[in-house]
Amino acid sequence: MGHLEHNVKAGLPRPTWHEYFMKITNEVASRSTCRRRQCGAVIVMNERILSTGYNGIPTGLVHCLERGCLREDQDIESGQRHELCRGLHAEQNALLQAALYGVKIKDAIIYSTHQPCSLCSKMIINCGIKKIYYQEGYPDLLAEELIVEAKIEAIRVSDIKS
Repeated sequence: MGHLEHNVKAGLPRPTWHEYFMKITNEVASRSTCRRRQCGAVIVMNERILSTGYNGIPTGLVHCLERGCLREDQDIESGQRHELCRGLHAEQNALLQAALYGVKIKDAIIYSTHQPCSLCSKMIINCGIKKIYYQEGYPDLLAEELIVEAKIEAIRVSDIKS
């Protein structure tokens, strides 16, 4: 008997698609090598996962967990000076993984543990992502403006009425 069958038979509620994908997004975030914040992103189309990403160092480089954090060393506030970081954001890694493996993501949905920053928002816009679901806010007003101007729906998961 499968896990889902067991849960249904036990009377436990089946998760909504949003709950399901956010749970996976948080699991993806657990692979993060960032010392400051663990973020994950999952790109989905038609209730199917196309790509995932977590924040961390480019492939083959020494992780911040081993080398130390450039942002901590320079006392850089969250949401500021994104270029002063050795790592990539979770959304960037999810977009890059799709590109690396030739996966079409135009018109897809992205789930993210955090509201995308302005740099990630610009990339999301140019990739043709049509909707963003996120769990936690992020202090980047430009990102919010860009998403609104691009007419991409950005929905905080806690705001979804079941």
